[in-house]
Amino acid sequence: MEELDLKELFSIFWNKKVQIILIVLIFVVLGIIYTVGFTTPMYTASTTLVLAGAEDTGDGKTNSITTTDITINSKLVSTYSVIVRSKDVLGQVISNLGINESWETLRNNVSVSSVEDTEVIEISVTTKEPEEAAKIANEIAKVFTEKVADIYNINNVHALDEADIPEGPSNINHQRDVVIFAFIGVVIAVIYVLIANMLDTTVKTAEEVEKEFKLPVIASIPVYNNEIQKAKGGRR
Repeated sequence: MEELDLKELFSIFWNKKVQIILIVLIFVVLGIIYTVGFTTPMYTASTTLVLAGAEDTGDGKTNSITTTDITINSKLVSTYSVIVRSKDVLGQVISNLGINESWETLRNNVSVSSVEDTEVIEISVTTKEPEEAAKIANEIAKVFTEKVADIYNINNVHALDEADIPEGPSNINHQRDVVIFAFIGVVIAVIYVLIANMLDTTVKTAEEVEKEFKLPVIASIPVYNNEIQKAKGGRR
């Protein structure tokens, strides 16, 4: 394809503006149909736990957190993240709540992350039912805390925020999806226009003739529509 300057490129896209708009609108409609009709709403609930080193001294007071406690907790964050999604913890959660699914299936719906540079762990659960997501997340936090106390014989995990019932699905964002599909439509439209122009070998203007053959155009013959001329002649 021969080189095009900005003016020619703008002219090409301007002449195809109707097709471009139609293509973008088609993809926007497809995006709406996809998010409304083909996407199953999933709800995510999250609870946060904090690792603390304070322990009860027996007189109603607690020891202050030391630098050693913070260092140990930072190293335990990764270990605790694995324990949260273990068969032992999730199996107990399934038993407590009477969930009719395997622990492997539940594990795929559970994610654990640590807040950067902190001893805070966030447990997120994603399910089709918002109430179930919150209930499972809170139960996992409860069972996990008990397991840590049994395994390490320490009580350094405390609930920071309980999971609330999510108000809306976490996997559906109509505005975002429409923008994505519209962008795809723009890309497809641009590719279509460029390919159509590359395959179009017809000469449309005198400037194109001069550019192609390096010769000046002395004269041009206009094209008349005979039917229009006859119609005009019949009205005289």
